Formats: sequence, structure tokens, C-alpha cells
Amino acid sequence: MSAFETVDVNEIPADAAILDVREDDEWALGRAAGAQHIPLGQLPDRLEELDPDTDYYLICRTGGRSARAAEFMTGRGYSAINVAGGSGAWLEAGKPMEADGDAEPTVK
Repeated sequence: MSAFETVDVNEIPADAAILDVREDDEWALGRAAGAQHIPLGQLPDRLEELDPDTDYYLICRTGGRSARAAEFMTGRGYSAINVAGGSGAWLEAGKPMEADGDAEPTVK
């Protein structure tokens, strides 16, 4: 049993704090609109950038990296909720996305 919750993209509140833990190139292609970006490998060194009193919805491509990030964060007293299916599920659900440049947001 995990110490963090996992939710479907349709359960995320409209004003949720979304933390994307994918790599820079994945982030640039497409991401949840308004998400914050800290790649998983940088999370230990950048954890102090996050507010321990905020509920963070963690997202990656399919849910694996975000689950590891959620485990790491909850183990340090942060509120972290894993997004099932990740950015792929976000895109499929028609949730708002943005990308760098003029490209249509995508997930790869």
C-alpha cells in the first residue's frame, strides 16, 4: 500500500497545483496548462521550491515517474497526489494543454 493517493485526471480540481516531473524535452512538447515543472531527477535538490502546505498533483507521461515523485515527497512531509495515466490521460480527456512555440501540444 502506498502512502500517497492516486487519482484520475477527471478528479483533479480546476485550481489544482500540478507538478510535471518529466524531462525538459517532454515538457516542451505538451503539458497541462499552468503546470509547474521540476524533472524527477532534480526534485531532491529543488524540493524547497515547493510549499509543504500545498496539495500537489504529480504528472509524468504515464504515471510511473510521478508515483516515484509522490512517494519521495510524501516521505518528506509534502502532500503529493499521483495522476493516473499521466499526461497521456490528460490529453485523451481533453484537458487544457500548452506547448512551447506554436506547435499543437502532444505527449511523447
